[in-house]
Amino acid sequence: MSILIWIIFGALVGWIASAIMGTREGLVMDIIFGIVGALLGGWLMSFFGKSGVTGFNLYSFLVAILGAVVLIAIVRAVR
Repeated sequence: MSILIWIIFGALVGWIASAIMGTREGLVMDIIFGIVGALLGGWLMSFFGKSGVTGFNLYSFLVAILGAVVLIAIVRAVR
C-alpha cells in the first residue's frame, strides 16, 4: 500500500479503536495508533498462524483494529 493509503487506513482504524477504548488523543495519535496497531495486529495474527494485514479489505481492517485496541490498552497500562 502507498503511504497515503496507510495514513488514511491508520486514521480510520485509530479513530475506531480510540472510540472503542473511550479515548480521544487527536488525529495524529489516531494515525499513529492505527498504523502501529496494524503492524501489531499483523504480528499477533501471524503468531497465531493466520495472515496479517494483506491490503485494504475487511479482514485487514479488523486485524488492524484488534492491534490498535491492544496498543491503546498497553499505552494506558504504561501511563
